[in-house]
Amino acid sequence: INLCPGDWLFRHDRRCTSYRGSLGDWQSWLKTFCLDNSVTDIVYYADRMPYHVAAAEVGADLGLTCTAYEFGYLRPDWITLERNGMSAHSRFPNDPDRIRAAAEGLPEPDRRRLYTYPFYAEAVNEVTFNMSNVLFKLFFPKFVRDKLYHPLPDYLSNIPRLLLAKRRNRNAAHLIDDVIAAGCPYFVFPLQLQSDYQLRYNSPYDHIADAAEEVIRSFAKVAPVAAHLVFKLHPLDNGIEPWRKILRKLARKYGVKKRVYVIDGGNLDRLLRNAAGALTINSTTGIHALRAKCPTKVLGIALYDIAGLTCQKPLDEFWKDGTRPDNNLVEDLERLLARTIQVKGCFYTDQGRRAGARDMARKL
Repeated sequence: INLCPGDWLFRHDRRCTSYRGSLGDWQSWLKTFCLDNSVTDIVYYADRMPYHVAAAEVGADLGLTCTAYEFGYLRPDWITLERNGMSAHSRFPNDPDRIRAAAEGLPEPDRRRLYTYPFYAEAVNEVTFNMSNVLFKLFFPKFVRDKLYHPLPDYLSNIPRLLLAKRRNRNAAHLIDDVIAAGCPYFVFPLQLQSDYQLRYNSPYDHIADAAEEVIRSFAKVAPVAAHLVFKLHPLDNGIEPWRKILRKLARKYGVKKRVYVIDGGNLDRLLRNAAGALTINSTTGIHALRAKCPTKVLGIALYDIAGLTCQKPLDEFWKDGTRPDNNLVEDLERLLARTIQVKGCFYTDQGRRAGARDMARKL
């Protein structure tokens, strides 16, 4: 079912139906559609989009199987495919003993990078989809774009960042070298995108700045005086949120201006491997931190926020007593993820799409 010009542009053969009604009428229309066509399953990309939340409610009402898909937890080359929804709505077990038992005897995940693609392939798809919803709105006049930013300023703001990417990465690499070489303990907070659905709908924070303030306040009060706090901007951040200004203002407010760094670029894995700890709201970077054997504190709701993996103590205790993840449990988690709610595939290459579609169909 195509809901917008972007949907139609990517697929509009005779198997497709275009819905041009309002969001308010969507549920009743979809319910009739499902009954008329003997639908058994509803599949949607990103479980918190308003149309998809409504579709899940229709599915629950009719007793249908609903399945959400998204970028994979085991990236690159993986896609998440999960019943009902993800994050706060996930049905994946959160009991370490259940995970260990279920993962016993399962093979290692296929970690080969099979579907490489240049950045522009992702960028072109993203821009084409969202800009078509602006330029061709007349064809789906009642479609509601649930985007935090208007696509035009969103993409235009990326241009200077792309032009300066090499310089940013070079400066970030030098700063990472300096942080590590200083020999002082440091904690890493990789920022998510403010527009991220999982952040906006599956976390207790209205804005990342709220989480950042909570972390800086606790850090200033409790963390060892020699420790530093490193915020790393998301590599796809569009620059609309003035993170340097926001974070420096918060650091000044709590008297830790000289102990808080903001890094824009560089190698996150290297930063994590040498860190005293990592913090995240609910980003998949948390799994990267676990792989790096880095003590990790989850501030929101995340599938991997499990005793034995992440620190279950209050934030104020994390700075001095953050527990390292159990390496065997990390491996069990990844094996069970790969076997159950992950499929090998990719959205941005033909081969990756075909492989992902086949595996998704098999699992459905």
